[in-house]
Amino acid sequence: MATEAFAMAGNAAAQGQQGGYEGIIMLVAMFAIFYFLLIRPQQKRAKQHKELVTNVKAGDQIVTAGGIHGKIVSVEDETIAIEVATGVKIKMNRSSITEIKQ
Repeated sequence: MATEAFAMAGNAAAQGQQGGYEGIIMLVAMFAIFYFLLIRPQQKRAKQHKELVTNVKAGDQIVTAGGIHGKIVSVEDETIAIEVATGVKIKMNRSSITEIKQ
């Protein structure tokens, strides 16, 4: 009985040592999946939003993150002034722009 237990334990230990690279390969594969499905598209969207925010100019019709539609009256370094109705102007951060309407 004892010899059978040692034989089975030795066989299991030998099988465990062979699978060392499988764990590393799985980690690399999981990182690649996360990169292509989550990280890369998010970086792409961030780059597009940064270009959108830097290219705004007075006279553009925009939509903000809060859903406010308006026309840009003036552009400063970090803020913009938006006219939402005749004579009604509000000042907002540039980063809150989500869309430029054509």
